[in-house]
Amino acid sequence: MTTPHQQYPQGVSDKSKVVAGVLGILLGGFGVGRFYMGDTKTGVLQLVVTVVTCGLGGIWGVIDGILILVNGGVDGQGRPLRD
Repeated sequence: MTTPHQQYPQGVSDKSKVVAGVLGILLGGFGVGRFYMGDTKTGVLQLVVTVVTCGLGGIWGVIDGILILVNGGVDGQGRPLRD
């Protein structure tokens, strides 16, 4: 039996950029994509901005999700997301 970290090459995250991007597009105003990636500070910031701006800040999460799908990203530990 292997742990999830042993399935991927050293230095690559066990988190998927597709999942992170889709979560960012659909639920980005709540910071869900960033929470999934392990970047809780940015996730909380996205949530606060969305609440303070009465939902208008949710566009940040949508744009963030699109950028993650196009350019990839890194998880909370600085490792690149897997495809």
